[in-house]
Amino acid sequence: MIEGSVEWIDVCSVDELGPDDVLRVDYLERTFAVYRTADSRYYATDGQCTHAKVHLTKGYLSGTVIECAKHNGRFDITTGRALGAPAIVDLGCHPVRVVDGTVQLLVVTSS
Repeated sequence: MIEGSVEWIDVCSVDELGPDDVLRVDYLERTFAVYRTADSRYYATDGQCTHAKVHLTKGYLSGTVIECAKHNGRFDITTGRALGAPAIVDLGCHPVRVVDGTVQLLVVTSS
Protein backbone atom coordinates (compact mmCIF):
# COMPACT_ATOMS: atom_id res chain seq x y z
CA MET A 1 0.00 0.00 0.00
CA ILE A 2 1.34 3.42 -0.99
CA GLU A 3 0.97 6.13 1.62
CA GLY A 4 1.11 9.75 0.50
CA SER A 5 0.53 11.29 -2.88
CA VAL A 6 1.88 9.89 -6.11
CA GLU A 7 2.92 12.03 -9.05
CA TRP A 8 4.89 11.82 -12.28
CA ILE A 9 7.62 14.46 -12.49
CA ASP A 10 9.46 15.55 -15.62
CA VAL A 11 13.15 14.60 -15.46
CA CYS A 12 14.57 15.63 -18.85
CA SER A 13 14.05 15.24 -22.56
CA VAL A 14 15.16 11.93 -24.10
CA ASP A 15 17.89 13.90 -25.92
CA GLU A 16 19.41 15.02 -22.61
CA LEU A 17 20.00 11.46 -21.39
CA GLY A 18 22.22 9.59 -23.80
CA PRO A 19 22.57 5.83 -24.19
CA ASP A 20 24.55 4.20 -21.34
CA ASP A 21 24.06 7.31 -19.23
CA VAL A 22 22.79 8.07 -15.74
CA LEU A 23 21.27 11.31 -14.44
CA ARG A 24 20.93 12.55 -10.87
CA VAL A 25 17.46 13.76 -9.94
CA ASP A 26 16.86 15.59 -6.67
CA TYR A 27 13.21 15.97 -5.71
CA LEU A 28 12.13 17.37 -2.38
CA GLU A 29 14.50 15.64 0.05
CA ARG A 30 15.20 12.55 -2.08
CA THR A 31 17.81 11.68 -4.66
CA PHE A 32 17.21 9.33 -7.57
CA ALA A 33 19.32 7.98 -10.40
CA VAL A 34 17.62 7.70 -13.81
CA TYR A 35 19.30 5.47 -16.39
CA ARG A 36 19.12 4.96 -20.13
CA THR A 37 20.60 1.73 -21.45
CA ALA A 38 22.32 1.33 -24.82
CA ASP A 39 19.07 -0.01 -26.28
CA SER A 40 17.09 3.01 -24.94
CA ARG A 41 15.31 1.37 -22.02
CA TYR A 42 14.81 3.63 -19.00
CA TYR A 43 15.09 2.73 -15.32
CA ALA A 44 15.28 4.57 -11.99
CA THR A 45 16.66 3.64 -8.58
CA ASP A 46 17.47 5.37 -5.34
CA GLY A 47 20.32 7.74 -6.09
CA GLN A 48 22.90 6.74 -3.51
CA CYS A 49 24.89 3.57 -2.99
CA THR A 50 23.56 1.66 0.00
CA HIS A 51 27.10 0.95 1.19
CA ALA A 52 28.76 4.37 1.40
CA LYS A 53 26.01 6.83 0.38
CA VAL A 54 27.94 7.99 -2.70
CA HIS A 55 25.85 9.31 -5.59
CA LEU A 56 25.54 6.58 -8.20
CA THR A 57 25.73 9.11 -11.03
CA LYS A 58 29.46 9.27 -10.34
CA GLY A 59 29.68 5.56 -11.14
CA TYR A 60 29.92 3.52 -14.32
CA LEU A 61 26.90 2.07 -16.14
CA SER A 62 27.51 -1.11 -18.13
CA GLY A 63 24.43 -2.73 -19.60
CA THR A 64 22.00 -2.90 -16.69
CA VAL A 65 24.63 -2.74 -13.94
CA ILE A 66 25.71 0.46 -12.18
CA GLU A 67 29.04 0.36 -10.36
CA CYS A 68 29.62 2.79 -7.51
CA ALA A 69 32.67 4.98 -8.00
CA LYS A 70 33.86 4.75 -4.39
CA HIS A 71 34.17 1.04 -3.51
CA ASN A 72 32.95 -0.63 -6.71
CA GLY A 73 29.68 -1.90 -5.25
CA ARG A 74 27.43 -3.02 -8.12
CA PHE A 75 23.66 -3.02 -8.54
CA ASP A 76 21.25 -4.34 -11.14
CA ILE A 77 19.28 -1.26 -12.21
CA THR A 78 16.31 -3.34 -13.37
CA THR A 79 15.68 -4.83 -9.92
CA GLY A 80 17.81 -2.75 -7.52
CA ARG A 81 19.53 -5.95 -6.37
CA ALA A 82 22.99 -5.54 -4.82
CA LEU A 83 25.35 -7.81 -6.74
CA GLY A 84 27.95 -8.38 -4.04
CA ALA A 85 30.15 -6.89 -1.34
CA PRO A 86 30.67 -4.24 -0.30
CA ALA A 87 27.09 -3.43 -1.39
CA ILE A 88 24.76 -5.94 0.25
CA VAL A 89 21.58 -3.87 0.65
CA ASP A 90 19.38 -3.51 -2.43
CA LEU A 91 18.36 -0.18 -3.95
CA GLY A 92 14.76 0.90 -4.26
CA CYS A 93 13.44 0.97 -7.84
CA HIS A 94 11.03 3.56 -9.22
CA PRO A 95 8.81 3.58 -12.31
CA VAL A 96 9.95 5.60 -15.32
CA ARG A 97 8.15 6.38 -18.55
CA VAL A 98 8.65 8.47 -21.67
CA VAL A 99 5.79 10.74 -22.73
CA ASP A 100 6.09 12.94 -25.83
CA GLY A 101 9.89 12.83 -25.68
CA THR A 102 10.08 13.61 -21.94
CA VAL A 103 11.46 11.18 -19.38
CA GLN A 104 9.22 11.07 -16.31
CA LEU A 105 9.74 9.55 -12.87
CA LEU A 106 6.98 8.39 -10.52
CA VAL A 107 7.55 9.67 -6.99
CA VAL A 108 5.65 9.21 -3.76
CA THR A 109 5.50 12.18 -1.43
CA SER A 110 4.56 11.87 2.22
CA SER A 111 1.06 12.84 3.19
